[in-house]
Amino acid sequence: MIRKAVLPVAGFGTRCLPASKAIPKEMITIVDKPVIQYVVQEAVEAGIKEIVLVTHASKAAIENHFDTHFELETQLEAKGKTELLNELKSIVPSDVSIISVRQHQALGLGHAVLCARSVIGDDEPFAVLLPDVLVDCEGFDHNDLKGMIDAYEKTDHAQIMVENVPQDVAYKYGIVALEGDAPSAGESAPITGMVEKPAPGEEPSTLAVIGRYLLPGRIFPLLAETTPGAGNEIQLTDAIDALRKESSVAAYRMKGDTYDCGHQLGYLEATLSFAKRHPKFGEGFRELLKRYSQEG
Repeated sequence: MIRKAVLPVAGFGTRCLPASKAIPKEMITIVDKPVIQYVVQEAVEAGIKEIVLVTHASKAAIENHFDTHFELETQLEAKGKTELLNELKSIVPSDVSIISVRQHQALGLGHAVLCARSVIGDDEPFAVLLPDVLVDCEGFDHNDLKGMIDAYEKTDHAQIMVENVPQDVAYKYGIVALEGDAPSAGESAPITGMVEKPAPGEEPSTLAVIGRYLLPGRIFPLLAETTPGAGNEIQLTDAIDALRKESSVAAYRMKGDTYDCGHQLGYLEATLSFAKRHPKFGEGFRELLKRYSQEG
């Protein structure tokens, strides 16, 4: 069972400025929880027990969010605010560990993953979850990350989560090239490579990489050998391509929905989706939508 996950959270979040100037973009809220909490919960629901935050000195708020706040909890208990107290204590289950390591230089996603090598080790598979992407699997028996884990453990092949995108916007994404037909939702198929932002009309498929990976520990030596690529950064895709030449890498086609919370419209879309079904605020929010749609 894959038990460890790496969450790279060291970036400055320039796409979210000015909101992310003093607050980490991962701490901007969707309804009543920061984005990073949804991503951690996704990992926990898939069976992850160790979460490694690859962080930066300016991101202490993320570490604090997952730490115990003794004074606040004591105050809530004294005032009888049991519901709020229980919410705070349930942010991270007691059997899940949150570990932080620093990325001292912004040298790319591949470098951020490499920073977790001393915690993960070279002999154990692990997940990578980009924290500005929400994966929503409401209504399914299990989330897509669990589906990826099952596919990895069945085939022993690295997995990259993909979603189908319209052909006219495929140039905005990293697109996988497939060995055969596109897999059905919830299934995976071998890839022959990845093309980052292909020229319009030259995309090898319409399956876009969306920020979830399951990788063997072997990726760490490959990352250590990877020379800087685009943007003079160590690219995770370059190391995955090197891995593919050694062993099969598969594209797992997701069943759920994704929201790009590294962008303002992505935050708004996620807020709409999650707020409409929120157990406490959903009914009131739906009434607000009706009111404003009538006024519009």
